Amino acid sequence: MASGYTQQDIAKMAAEIESLRSQLAAKEEVVSNLESDVTKLESHISKLEYELTWLRKKLFGKMSERFINSDPDSRQLDIFGEQLSDNEREELERAATQEQELITRIVTVSKPRTTRKDISFENLRVEETIIEPEGLNFEEYVCIGTEETNRLAYKPAEFFVKRTIRKKYALKNQLTEIEDEQEKRPSVVIAPLPDSPIHKCMADTSLLTEIIIQKYLYHLPFHRQIARFGDLGVRISSSTVGDWFSQSCELLRPLYDHLRRRVLSTDYIQVDESTLPVIDNEKRRAVKGYLWVVRNPDNGEVFFHYDRGSRSEKTALVLLHGFNGAIQSDGYQVYNRFEALDGKLMLGCWAHARRKFDEALAENKKLATEALLQIQSLYAIEREADEMGATVEQRGELRSTKAYPLLVTFEKWLYDNYTTLLPQSRTAKAISYTYSIFPKLSRYHLNGRYRLDNNLVENAIRPLAIGRKNYLFCGNSDAAIRAAMVYSLLGSCKAAGVNPAEWLGDVLSKIYSYTKENRNMEELLPHLWKNSQTCIES
Repeated sequence: MASGYTQQDIAKMAAEIESLRSQLAAKEEVVSNLESDVTKLESHISKLEYELTWLRKKLFGKMSERFINSDPDSRQLDIFGEQLSDNEREELERAATQEQELITRIVTVSKPRTTRKDISFENLRVEETIIEPEGLNFEEYVCIGTEETNRLAYKPAEFFVKRTIRKKYALKNQLTEIEDEQEKRPSVVIAPLPDSPIHKCMADTSLLTEIIIQKYLYHLPFHRQIARFGDLGVRISSSTVGDWFSQSCELLRPLYDHLRRRVLSTDYIQVDESTLPVIDNEKRRAVKGYLWVVRNPDNGEVFFHYDRGSRSEKTALVLLHGFNGAIQSDGYQVYNRFEALDGKLMLGCWAHARRKFDEALAENKKLATEALLQIQSLYAIEREADEMGATVEQRGELRSTKAYPLLVTFEKWLYDNYTTLLPQSRTAKAISYTYSIFPKLSRYHLNGRYRLDNNLVENAIRPLAIGRKNYLFCGNSDAAIRAAMVYSLLGSCKAAGVNPAEWLGDVLSKIYSYTKENRNMEELLPHLWKNSQTCIES
């Protein structure tokens, strides 16, 4: 051949070219895989950065998502859609501006500075110490006044023995009982022993009250209390304290049952659930259990429910089986079943929806800010109603005229913006979550009694969250049930504005007689007990 290449050389070069093409394809595949890995790693890094930012905010930052600062130069947000007419756009823009001004006014109003208040000594015992000048000849001086200096003193807890002495009396003439047939009198007389809440128990009511209050109000586990008792000179075993506590809870169980019936007899409740580690004897470790919390928003009465630690749909159905009315909850999926049941109206929680958008701020500031501003507008209407002292009817009217148009606009905004986002993004998840439960979220405008969110029932759970950080777990299911009972009663004390220690001490001293005389124990519940104490004082 003229080129000098033989057929064999051409075949060899063709084979080399084919080999190079194969290597190039392999390299391109490797590059493609590496690019895919880089994309995944970037996504993972972004997720880790977000989690780190969230954890830093959780530990050191401001967690409230109540307000979001808007840029005054870019306040006009495109949330109304392109298909609206100019008149509709102007009207909605005017309404948005008014709501934003209301938010700004509420946020920027400075709180009046509170002056430091002196410590109140009104209800405290006063111990006086009189100091005379030393080396003074009082015959030459006359007292012209005094100067008083008050210091707040503290006396540590004290154990003492409460001894009851009952005197016995006998007839001087033992035959009188037989001879005096018209008026027979016993030969020996002794006063009856006062009732004790626990039979043959050495602990006085005051000590039983202190043990319960210290653990479930001040979150001091039993072993720490026992250590403190030892410092005060009294040695009590943990088994004895546990027995006293369990027997006290058995006395309080009828009260807990009455409280539960009272809360479920209303027509509007708030529901939530929280974790409570419980020791599983078979697995020999603590397992995650759940306490359900049901609250009456009208008076704050609350009860906790433990059912083997389950968070299942079946547990929810059994718990709320006999209830008829409005049920407010978060977006937990087990509550979806109630939508199909007669006599139950499901309400959503705007605080949970707002939290989702607050978490999406770092990813998509524009859309998250738009959502948060619209949610703020709804809360601004509620604050307006609070400021004017609106009745239930006035609040409902305010919601119908002001909140309902905003709800319609926000629902459309959710629908229009979801399709522009990647489904796995946090903003898309926030929109999807809010849109999926929007019927529940918007129903609050139907009645002025309904709340915007579930925050109050979450506040009722806080003592449980603090307590489990101290005592860590419950020893078994029975202990978890007792914890639910005590948290219920103490939580209702807080709602009624009752001193828990005073209430518990009084109830433990009376509950035995209520049982023996078959009296209505519902009178001892905190709200009713408070009314009876007010009547006694007046």
